[in-house]
Amino acid sequence: MNNFDFIIIGAGSAGCVLANRLSKNPKNKVLLIEAGGTDSYPWIHIPVGYYKTMHNPKTDWCYSTEPDKTMENRSIPYPRGKTLGGSSSINGLLYIRGQEQDYDIWRQLGNKGWSWKDVLPYFLKSENQERGDDKFHGTGGPLSVSDQRIKLPILDTFMNAAEEVGIPKVNDFNRGDNFGCGYFQVTEKNGLRCSAAVGYLNPIKNRKNLKIETKCHVEKINFDKKKAISISYWKNNNSFTAGANREIILSAGSIGSPQILQTSGIGDANKLSQLDIDIIKNSLGVGKNLQDHLMFRPVYKVKNIPTLNKKINSIIGKLMIGMEYVFFRRGPMTMGASQLCGFAKSDSSRTTPNLQFHVQPISTDKLGGSNLHDFAAFTPTVANIRPTSKGEINIVSKDSRENPKIKMNYLSSSEDRKVAAAGLKLIRKIVLESNEFKKYEPEEFRPGIEIQDDEALVKAGSNYAQTIFHPVGTCKMGNDESAVVSEELKVHGIENLRVIDASIMPNITSGNTNAPTIMIAEKGADMILNN
Repeated sequence: MNNFDFIIIGAGSAGCVLANRLSKNPKNKVLLIEAGGTDSYPWIHIPVGYYKTMHNPKTDWCYSTEPDKTMENRSIPYPRGKTLGGSSSINGLLYIRGQEQDYDIWRQLGNKGWSWKDVLPYFLKSENQERGDDKFHGTGGPLSVSDQRIKLPILDTFMNAAEEVGIPKVNDFNRGDNFGCGYFQVTEKNGLRCSAAVGYLNPIKNRKNLKIETKCHVEKINFDKKKAISISYWKNNNSFTAGANREIILSAGSIGSPQILQTSGIGDANKLSQLDIDIIKNSLGVGKNLQDHLMFRPVYKVKNIPTLNKKINSIIGKLMIGMEYVFFRRGPMTMGASQLCGFAKSDSSRTTPNLQFHVQPISTDKLGGSNLHDFAAFTPTVANIRPTSKGEINIVSKDSRENPKIKMNYLSSSEDRKVAAAGLKLIRKIVLESNEFKKYEPEEFRPGIEIQDDEALVKAGSNYAQTIFHPVGTCKMGNDESAVVSEELKVHGIENLRVIDASIMPNITSGNTNAPTIMIAEKGADMILNN
C-alpha cells in the first residue's frame, strides 16, 4: 500500500481516533504515520508512570520554550508525546471537558456546529463511563473514564476548606458547569492508563486496510497547485513518498501541525521565503494564537496529617505502594497528575469560573526533576484557564526534524498577571484562613506569606510555574484573516487537506484539553465520512 485514500499525520490523541473511525469501512485504505515509536515502554501504561515518561527522550520530544521575559527569562521544559497515543500516553490522565460556554463562544465566533449541544454527542460517543450512562455521559465508547482509586485525608480537608469559602463540593465536572471542588475522573481502566492508542488503536490495529508506520518523520506535504496529493517522509534517514487519493489529515498537535504546514509552504510567506521554502499559500495565522494553561505551584507544609512525601521517600513506603498496586490495582501508583480538582472565580464579576486547582498530596522543588521534600506538605496548584496572553510556533529550518521555536508569552497581559495573583491569594484563603485547616498548622513554604504585593507575588510564583501541557490554537478554526481552517476543519484555500487536533481551537477550553481533543477528532471523522 503506497497509495491511500486517507493519510493521517500523527498518531496522538486525535490521530488514533481518526485511524479507528476512517478504517472502519474496509474500502478506505488508511495510512497512520507517527514520528515516535510504539507504546511498548511499560511506564506508559502505569498511571503514575507519567513521572517516568515526561522528560524522557524515549517517550517525550523534550521541547523547551524560548526564554520568556514575562517569567524572568525562564525557559521551561515542554513535554509532548513521542509515541503511539501521543500526549495521551504521557499526560496526567485527567478527564475534563470544559464549560458549556467555551463551545457556545466557538459557535458565536461563526463556527457552525461547534456549540455545546453540537459537541456533547461526540463526548458521549467517545466515552466508556465507569459510573454508567445518562444525559451527559456515555458507555461503550473506546475511552475509559474512571473514578480515582485513591483518597487521602489531606484532599478531603482541602475540599472541606474550599466549601468554607464558597466553593461547593461536586462529583462531576463534565456536565457543562464545572464550578466547585471534587475528585478528578481519569482515563483509566482497572488501574491502567487508557490512552488514545489503548482505547482506539489497539483493538483495530490489525485491520488489513490500515497501515501504521512508526518512527517516520514527515518532511512535508506535496501539492499539485493548491491540492494536497502526497507526503514525503523520512524513515531510517531514507526518503519515501505516500500518495492520498482523498484527503491528507494533519493531527500532529499544536506544535507539530503548524510546523508541518510551514515546512510545506503554508504560513507567513515572508518568514518561509527566508528559509528557502516554496510558498503554497500565504497564511499568516499558521503558528499564531498559541494558548496554554500556566500552573502556579505554591507549597504548604502541614502537621498531624499525612501527605505522600515521607511514604514515597522511604524504601518501605515504596514497597507498600508497589504491593498495593500489584495486588489490588489501587493506591498512589494509580494516581493521575492531580487527585483533587477545583474551579472557581478570580473575582465576583465573573459569570463562570476562570481558575482551576490541581491539588497534589506531594511537594517538590522541580516538577518531575527532583526528589519530594522531606517534610509533610502538599501542592494546591492554580491556573488561569482563560488566559489572554498568546504565543506562537515558528520553524527555524525547512527540515522538520529540527525543533521549532515555541514562544509562549505566558504573562504578557496585565489581565493574566492580575488573575494569577488572585488565584494565589484564593489558595491562601482556603489553606490559611479556613477553620478546616487550622488544626494542621499550615505554613506557606512557597512563595512565602511575607509576599503580599500582587506583582511581587506573581513574580515569585512564576519562578516555579510550569505548563499543564495544554497547547492549543495554532491552526485556529474560523473565517477571519488569521483563521487557518474552516468550521469543517479544511485548510482555507487548499483542497484535500484538513487539520484535526487541538490546534484548531479558536479559544482554549476551561480545563484540561485531552477530552476536547478526542471530541474534535470524533467530530472531524464524522465530517470526513459524511463529506
